[in-house]
Amino acid sequence: MAKAPAPPTAFLFRHPAHLIACGFGSGLSPFAPGTAGTLFAWVTYPLLRGLFPDDFAFAIFLLLAFALGVTACHITGRALGVTDHGSIVWDEIVPFWAVLLLTPAGWVWQLAAFLWFRFYDIMKPPPANYFDEQVKNGFGVMMDDVIAAAYTVLTLALFKAVVESLF
Repeated sequence: MAKAPAPPTAFLFRHPAHLIACGFGSGLSPFAPGTAGTLFAWVTYPLLRGLFPDDFAFAIFLLLAFALGVTACHITGRALGVTDHGSIVWDEIVPFWAVLLLTPAGWVWQLAAFLWFRFYDIMKPPPANYFDEQVKNGFGVMMDDVIAAAYTVLTLALFKAVVESLF
């Protein structure tokens, strides 16, 4: 099956859902749009995080961003004719913001989080594969990446425990 081409930039402005679902344009990258969306999340995280007074307020924001993403991804997937079109990257952005919230401090941990998240997003271990293959709507689009985020956080916690036990 051939990969669907990225829509033109004008597509972003046809509906607010498109702008959100396509990660404010980061999903239009001709090369690895999911990675571009995750990089967008990484770059914007410090700016966004500074807007919230504490972790709880940021977590509430993430829940709202998830709910918004379910709708935006559904509308955009329908407009593009592919439920989880490659240009839809809000599903990478919001879960990766959550990963960064739970990642130990330091750029090395953030880099590890980025690499593990991309690995799990690409490999889609169960139950992520179920949501990717069987739930053909905005909820399924968002959930497979939420599960990749959970695997990432678990992997980082295990690595952190090992590192701390060695030193």
